[in-house]
Amino acid sequence: MKETEKTERKRILILCVDRDGDLGVKAEIKTPLLGREENLNGAVALALKDPEEPDANAMFEAVRLYDRLKSEGKPDEVFQVATISGSELGGVGADRKIVNELNELLGFFSANEVILVTDGYSDEAVLPLVESRVPVSSVRRIVVKHSESIEETAALFSRYLRIIMENPRYSRVMLGLPGILILILGILSIFNLLYYYWIAFIFILSAFMLVKGFGVDRAVKNFYRWVKEYSPPPLPVQISNYSTIAGILCIGISIYLGWDAAAEIALPPDLTGWLSILPQLAGNFIKGSMDLLVIGICVVLSGRAIRWYFERDARLLRNTALIVLIGWSRQIFYETSNLLINPKLGYERLTFAIFIGILIGIASLVVIIVIHRSGKRFFKRAEEQVEEFGES
Repeated sequence: MKETEKTERKRILILCVDRDGDLGVKAEIKTPLLGREENLNGAVALALKDPEEPDANAMFEAVRLYDRLKSEGKPDEVFQVATISGSELGGVGADRKIVNELNELLGFFSANEVILVTDGYSDEAVLPLVESRVPVSSVRRIVVKHSESIEETAALFSRYLRIIMENPRYSRVMLGLPGILILILGILSIFNLLYYYWIAFIFILSAFMLVKGFGVDRAVKNFYRWVKEYSPPPLPVQISNYSTIAGILCIGISIYLGWDAAAEIALPPDLTGWLSILPQLAGNFIKGSMDLLVIGICVVLSGRAIRWYFERDARLLRNTALIVLIGWSRQIFYETSNLLINPKLGYERLTFAIFIGILIGIASLVVIIVIHRSGKRFFKRAEEQVEEFGES
């Protein structure tokens, strides 16, 4: 019976959340804080550092609420008080820190429900994070009272003014842009050119809106970071990338040359004439583009072959055989273009070129098998890496 009663007791955690991380920044206190004494000492230290800090009042309220509920002495309830904090940067980083510290607390004190104590400014951000892990039975908001509404307005205004002055995120917009406009106004007034001020005003304001609207500043910042942190790849990779770019340029120029060669033929006005002249157009296009096209493809494959040689990759052999076959395909393209331009030549030379290409392919396959068997030690390292990758 005693064990059943213990398991049925409610474990209630009175949780204070400092989302902006003032405990760590101002009082240099590491969170989470668990227990009455640690929370009370932390609240006192934070209040001594900044008497106007609302998080200190929230921590005092959490301790007071803990004392009141514990004094009621309900036998079926166990209470504990704790404080967790986020980060002064806010955003996702602060929320993730809050979640990590809450999980750490729940490892020490497995709570059935939470009474959340906040300063009233962070309820919307904090409440879903806590409720996703422990049910929240009550929310206690602490709002610091002022004797006069003017005092409250002045304090609020000074707080936002301090944020504008100290936070670069807001100072660039609220102080930097007006500062540039005032500076231009002063310079133009010295030279008696105030009639140009509205032009400068509209130009600077529109440029600022365009930069912010399209994210140009973020793009430039990311590009600068990429240039600063960029490290060149290994030499084989550089050779492969260079050969790929050079090969693509050759292929693009070959298409242009083929188009230029096909354009030398006079185009007929009717569809019947197009059908009759289409083989000659194709033949001229192939003849004009085949040399540089084959060279471009071979350049791309050669760069890969060099990379795979240094990496001891067995694909080097297949790639080399493919280079030989593509090199011979130039002869096939040549005979095909001649046959399309002049069908009377016959297809014997084209058939012979294709037959020779098949023989070259078979010979390349035999050479690949022989070299691969005799050079197993050379490609052993790459094969072991592939096997280790497959096992992992």
